[in-house]
Amino acid sequence: MVPNASGALKFGTAPALPALPAVTLKAEAQTSTATMSNFTVEEAAKEAGGWNVTVAGRSGVGKSAVFARYCPKATCGGDTEGYVAGGATLAANSLTLNTTGASFTGGSGSAPELKCAVSCKVDSASAVKVASKATGGTGGSTWKTSGFSAASLTLSTPSTLKALPAEEIYRVNILWTLATGP
Repeated sequence: MVPNASGALKFGTAPALPALPAVTLKAEAQTSTATMSNFTVEEAAKEAGGWNVTVAGRSGVGKSAVFARYCPKATCGGDTEGYVAGGATLAANSLTLNTTGASFTGGSGSAPELKCAVSCKVDSASAVKVASKATGGTGGSTWKTSGFSAASLTLSTPSTLKALPAEEIYRVNILWTLATGP
């Protein structure tokens, strides 16, 4: 890989949630799993202070920190594109990330640490630290994750999960942040 000469800490490949499998309504609580996508962190040429990766559900205009009813096109029956006001939602903390078995490779110096071996809540308004590197190495290097299991992402749905109108989905906005610091 080409060293990061831009002078800024950045994601080479940003973390992204994969598409989660469809849930078939059975009037019982269910658990669905998926594999977390790999991501890379490119250290700046003089990255000595370490860094952190955090994740949080994102709220605000046109966003939802929890899974909520969403119309993905111009119209869905009587609903317009976007989150449906007063629509069905899942409880916060329905989606968890477990990093057991995953690791960082590449880079220089001590490898960063993945922090979610006991599961981190992904769909919460509170930021959760997913990875960190206490101190930088010689800098200008790239760290890549690998080894996420097929069940590294787990979505728990309740027995009361509501069926949505045709064409609508449950959707959540997740924000991944990379920042300097121990």
